[in-house]
Amino acid sequence: MTADLTAIPGVFDHPHGVTPDEIDELDHVNNLHYLAWTQTAAKAHSVALGWPFARYRELGATWVVRAHAIEYLRPARLGDAVVVRTWVTEMGKIHSLRRYEIVRPADRAVLATAETRWVFVKIAGQSLARVPEELRAAFPTVAR
Repeated sequence: MTADLTAIPGVFDHPHGVTPDEIDELDHVNNLHYLAWTQTAAKAHSVALGWPFARYRELGATWVVRAHAIEYLRPARLGDAVVVRTWVTEMGKIHSLRRYEIVRPADRAVLATAETRWVFVKIAGQSLARVPEELRAAFPTVAR
């Protein structure tokens, strides 16, 4: 599977260089790091759209993970440059669905695909909260 790395409106690209501490006994990136990369990319996307954690704190609510799904397609190795592409495909009243492609630009290989279902919760007490309209408007949904 190869990726088209053309810029797409609503899709955020987060670059990452594979480091020695991400390599496991099989000489490739341990699967837990792919998941960490998705989380880092999601947070960076939020910041890029004007929603750092401090702004969520002002609202008194933030996103937490309900579920992750990831499919590993090819290994990443030490020194590889990768791009974690992410976009929001659904924005409901209390949830969102975010998708990801982890791509190695050198050969355009898709290394993994993933999705995360997030729920919006009040920081105090962690009960479900409605996604405010200003937040919904900041994250365009992309059908991909």
